[in-house]
Amino acid sequence: MTDLDRIVPAIAEALRKRGYTTLTPVQQAMLDDELAGRDALVSAQTGSGKTVAFGLAMAPTLLHEAERFARAAAPKALVIAPTRELALQVMRELEWLYELTGAVIASCVGGMDIRTERRALERGAHIVVGTPGRLRDHITRGALDLSGIAAVVLDEADEMLDLGFRDDLEFILENSPDERRTLLFSATVPRAIADLAKSYQRDAKRIETITEKKQHGDIDYRAMLVSPSDKEHAIINVLRYYEARNAIVFCSTRANVNHLTARLHNRGFSVVALSGELSQNERTHALQAMRDGRARVCIATDVAARGIDLPGLELVIHADLPSNGETLLHRSGRTGRAGNKGVSALIVPLNQRRKAERLLGDAHLKAEWALPPSADAVLARDDERLLNDAVFAEAAHDDESDMVARLIEAHGAEKLAAAFIRNYRASRSAPEDLIEISLEADKRPRRERSDEAGPRSSGESRGPFGPSRWFSLSVGRKQNAEPRWLIPMLCRHGDMTRHAIGAIRMQPEETFVEIAENDAERFLSALGPNKVLEKGIRVQPLPGAPDLSAPPRERKPRDYGKRDHEKRDYDRPRDRDRQGDFSARSNEGSKKPYKGSPKAAGKDASLTGMDADVWGLPKSQKSGQSKPDWRDRKQDRSPPSRKPSKGKKDDR
Repeated sequence: MTDLDRIVPAIAEALRKRGYTTLTPVQQAMLDDELAGRDALVSAQTGSGKTVAFGLAMAPTLLHEAERFARAAAPKALVIAPTRELALQVMRELEWLYELTGAVIASCVGGMDIRTERRALERGAHIVVGTPGRLRDHITRGALDLSGIAAVVLDEADEMLDLGFRDDLEFILENSPDERRTLLFSATVPRAIADLAKSYQRDAKRIETITEKKQHGDIDYRAMLVSPSDKEHAIINVLRYYEARNAIVFCSTRANVNHLTARLHNRGFSVVALSGELSQNERTHALQAMRDGRARVCIATDVAARGIDLPGLELVIHADLPSNGETLLHRSGRTGRAGNKGVSALIVPLNQRRKAERLLGDAHLKAEWALPPSADAVLARDDERLLNDAVFAEAAHDDESDMVARLIEAHGAEKLAAAFIRNYRASRSAPEDLIEISLEADKRPRRERSDEAGPRSSGESRGPFGPSRWFSLSVGRKQNAEPRWLIPMLCRHGDMTRHAIGAIRMQPEETFVEIAENDAERFLSALGPNKVLEKGIRVQPLPGAPDLSAPPRERKPRDYGKRDHEKRDYDRPRDRDRQGDFSARSNEGSKKPYKGSPKAAGKDASLTGMDADVWGLPKSQKSGQSKPDWRDRKQDRSPPSRKPSKGKKDDR
């Protein structure tokens, strides 16, 4: 007796028509006799056939002994999914699975016309598939009647809680009949899911498939270490190297999705975007373009790509590292489905290697650490694909033989082959040259690693650097220069890695940079004849190491001139003007420091004549004179005169 013989006949026939001969472990588990009529808490890896599994589990509850459904009235089953794409995908799966049973399936998802959904519910449906927010909306408006619900399925329950749908789920479950059957499917079972199951399930059977313990065995994980400035170049080379039929690239924000989509589109890739800012119609068209082959690369955020199923997806690229291990598993689970092989490539900048290692550890995954494919590796892979292209396996057709003979006679076989190679390569985006780094870079313990930027404000060096040459940059501390943006700029424009940069010594108006002697000539040639970096920063080679023992260059003091009415000639102290340091000048018996205000000076300190003039104090407060009696001065003042207002009795 096979697995299909234990299923409702109409559904078994639908599976045979679909090409099913055996069931996956999670699907087999749902046919267990111990599960008949019971609630279930099921955890299985993404892509293990969970939709068909809960479709099989619901069938006996909904059909009983019948082979077909009666006329549709109030819904009998409710399937809840976290996103629109997943809900519509579940609906498509259930449509072919229940096709021969006569089931009417309706959808209620956000972003679709709510009036159309309401009319479909009024006509009647056996199974309703929807998202939590839209389902709750229909319930509160009285459009969705839950009185006849016999089974409720929560698909990707952990994701629904992560997306903040807990209140909506509790509202739906509390408004469902108490005697319903609740099937809860989740890739992982954290504490929140366990609490939800405990509150809304009765005598639930825990099902944990064997495949979950070996997470994503059909996925080849690769962690590719890159220079931070080479992230996008590495993504281009990875896409070119694998030439996957379908690939998805995950970004952390919508802005990153838009930027990378534009970049890849300009490089000739057939690419679509998938983010939360798109309308439902736009997202549907993007996914359809991937399914029918009009697009081969999808750039998406995590939320937009939850639960989507793209057939033949062979490559997942993590352009931005995920926030946790569970997200890493969900992203990677888009490939390696139903026994197919897939690749999950993490693009890891040098400064995020520890984060990547922590993510892989949290997800209990082992990845092969490697460098992204170089330009030469991509071209070599192209040549290999060209030699093995299926086009050479076909003989020339009758209508082609005449043209083949004419071409060979006119140009010869060698020229024809060269033209074919050029056309083949021209149809593909050129690979990118990447900055050479080592897999051992940034792998030592932190206390053993030297500061990448070198000394920033002191004259100490990082240690023996070897033969080197010094260069002067026309930017300094006063222009807010910092090593963290100077180093990537030097690497980009100078065609070198950060390991070629030694000490960086900053001055107020210029910065001295030490570069390894073996890289100095390449650095100069990459800059070109003008020797200018970004933002107009000029580079000048130095004959030797800079002399930092001499004081920095000082500007000429400003000439304030003489005031005609006072005939005084003085210079404002430059140290105070430049540094803002109003140091205390106090008498011998003074204890409180001079705070830089006339009031503090008059109360606690004695000023020099020049300082008194600067602050506009009376001469009696100058150094060497007694402190005036402010009360006497106040008494000497005469009250200000005020002219009576004319024509206005009240100025308020």
